[in-house]
Amino acid sequence: MRYPLLSLCLALALGGCQAQQASLPALPAWQSSEGRDNAALGQIRVLASGQLISPAQLLAQLAEAPRVLVGEKHDNPDHHALQLWLLQALQRQRPQGSLLLEMLEPAQQARVDALAGKAPLPADLDKALDWQEGWDWAMYGPIVREALQQSVPLLAANLSAAEMRQAYRQPVALTGPRSNAPQVKAALLQQVREGHCGLLPESQLPAMLAVQQQRDRRMAERLLAAPQPALLLAGSYHMRKDLGVPLHLADLGAKGESKVLLLTEVGEVVEPGMADFVWFTAALPEQDYCAQLRKGP
Repeated sequence: MRYPLLSLCLALALGGCQAQQASLPALPAWQSSEGRDNAALGQIRVLASGQLISPAQLLAQLAEAPRVLVGEKHDNPDHHALQLWLLQALQRQRPQGSLLLEMLEPAQQARVDALAGKAPLPADLDKALDWQEGWDWAMYGPIVREALQQSVPLLAANLSAAEMRQAYRQPVALTGPRSNAPQVKAALLQQVREGHCGLLPESQLPAMLAVQQQRDRRMAERLLAAPQPALLLAGSYHMRKDLGVPLHLADLGAKGESKVLLLTEVGEVVEPGMADFVWFTAALPEQDYCAQLRKGP
């Protein structure tokens, strides 16, 4: 799909704008089936102002940030295709310091490091990395392979399974006023409640909230320690400026500006304050996950 040259390109000399566009990788075609006739499809919006910008304009702003956080819907293939495009396009703008993934756990880091700079990479790269089955390798594999082939440091950003169990059994209070704000915790509790279709006992919700926030804190810590410019890919709730990792970055005293981009299916509402940018993608067919969950295994 071709994107129109938007406001900045119209204000520039045509030749210069064409040169800027020509330097970018080709945008991927939409893979998801829904929302193809939605007027918002493919739009990139600056949430603070409502301004529409082009992919080139988005890249120009992201390339200046020491930390870029990209939120995804895990099972939407268009989100992963755009993440690969962003990684390649940003690398053309300036050398990428590191790529951090929610999908990688600490125990996998040694396997990742052993493959850094190795050519050719093994055909069964997922097995070499002990890739976890819960993350669809068909979607994440091209991103992982691109980072390793381009010698971009690839870093685990998640807790281990043992750390999650510990955070659940013995929640540890986090420091910092932003991540501990009552409205933040209330909103996250509601998200946990809805995410589990109201099937969790209320007594379990605080422990689930603790796991969520410990994961956000780990991602923030890893971002601060990562070579810059750093790019983090994770679920959209983790990336939200009003609820997730950006609050923990602020509580940890992060220096320099972070930029948050949410990849969002058309038809979903993204409010100012949730992110810096939203990129509207095609959507997956609507599914009633709660009905499936209530049926049980």
